[in-house]
Amino acid sequence: MDKGRWDIFTLGMDWVHLHLALNHVPVLGSLFVGLLLLCALVKRSDELQRLSLWWLVGLMIVSIPIKFTGDFADENKPEVITAETALIKAHEDAADQATTGIFLAGVVAAVGLFKARGGRSVPQWGMIAAFVLSLVTFVLMARTANLGGEIRHTEIREKT
Repeated sequence: MDKGRWDIFTLGMDWVHLHLALNHVPVLGSLFVGLLLLCALVKRSDELQRLSLWWLVGLMIVSIPIKFTGDFADENKPEVITAETALIKAHEDAADQATTGIFLAGVVAAVGLFKARGGRSVPQWGMIAAFVLSLVTFVLMARTANLGGEIRHTEIREKT
């Protein structure tokens, strides 16, 4: 096996492959959880509110290690041309912002669930804050994904 390869169940994937495969989870997850939160708010369903908050906590838990696959991929990347270095830096900075967003959204969801323990209703402020943070996180995640795509897909780069 080549140097820098990480054998994942003998599939021969390296960190770049793993990062590219997993990075869709927080992008699409933040959108779908945001929609679930919106449904829970509109329907005023306590069960749906709890479910959506649990999904948001779960998304936070899986998104943080997924971000680190990008860090490992960067450390083990092949030589890149100078123009790509700036794109990689922009992608990394955006990923840090998006990860902070999902972390904050997950913490708000966890606090809302904590406040709703013992059969109490989920606080309305917690649902609204989680919804807003999930939308902001989706925008940050989509921006991060777009910047990541620009690294190798020159056709989506801005024309200057």
